[in-house]
Amino acid sequence: MEASETRLNTPSLESVRSLVQEDWANVNRVIAQRLGSDVALVNQVAHYIIHSGGKRLRPLTVLLAARSCGYQQTKHIPSAAIIEFIHTATLLHDDVVDGSGLRRGQKTANAAFGNQASVLVGDFLYSRAFQMMVEIGDIEIFDTLANATNTIAEGEVLQLMNSNNPDITESDYLEVIYRKTAKLFEAGIRCGAILAGCDDETKQQLAEYGSHLGLAFQLTDDALDYDATTEELGKNIGDDLTEGKATLPLIYAMNQGSAAEKHMIREAIETGGIQNLTSIQLSIATSGGLRYTEERARIEIQSAIKKLEILPKSPYKDGLTSLANFAANRRF
Repeated sequence: MEASETRLNTPSLESVRSLVQEDWANVNRVIAQRLGSDVALVNQVAHYIIHSGGKRLRPLTVLLAARSCGYQQTKHIPSAAIIEFIHTATLLHDDVVDGSGLRRGQKTANAAFGNQASVLVGDFLYSRAFQMMVEIGDIEIFDTLANATNTIAEGEVLQLMNSNNPDITESDYLEVIYRKTAKLFEAGIRCGAILAGCDDETKQQLAEYGSHLGLAFQLTDDALDYDATTEELGKNIGDDLTEGKATLPLIYAMNQGSAAEKHMIREAIETGGIQNLTSIQLSIATSGGLRYTEERARIEIQSAIKKLEILPKSPYKDGLTSLANFAANRRF
């Protein structure tokens, strides 16, 4: 089946959110409340980034995981907010490191408020998240999120080390996106299972669902960086290339393209140059780089859905399945 045909059946994110409508409203309320600070600039920057139109997939997975395991209490609400705060902190820091100017169709926080404010407010969000972990009072959740935060930081450093390196392998790339993206999905879903009192096998299967989901999400994002418009993406096309990031579509095109195409792509990665972006996009498409990346995302989704077999039937389990399909088949 062609990617365009698959996307016609992509589930609505709104329909998935409707399964946990009350929980979703409570998460947004907690996020708004816990963003508060006596320092005006903290409030400005934090509200700017939090309310900039993100999908909030990560907190949604926490809610669905907890409910699919039969959880009936309320600690999944602050847990979901914590995941969003950690994610937002990484975005603030990431945009400074990458020198990004556009995200979700508007100026990045560093472009609007400056690098110093972005870094420091990112630190505030991390520390607020850890305050909330203490309030939840579950050492296993604290351990899970502390380890995840550390892994994400290592992923950022690993990506920095690989910048402008045209010799990065597919395995190297997958390690980076696991650490930077998939780990937080994995941790959030594990938190939902922990709160529900699941056995170790169920927690592990759901965590692996999260890992596969996160990998699929990032693979799709990296394909869209060369196969969408700025309006769809909400950021500039070719940003990854400008930052010297050799993502899977580029890696595949380098391996499969002609000698001239390989040279052009290698030079672009080494220099962060996008003057040949149109030619590079064509090379990625004709070499099968987009198709290969999309197929890898679909494989991850199949693996993710397989992990859900451990759960009993419920609308929430169906929601996790739909969310997985959305992650791989979305256009923006």
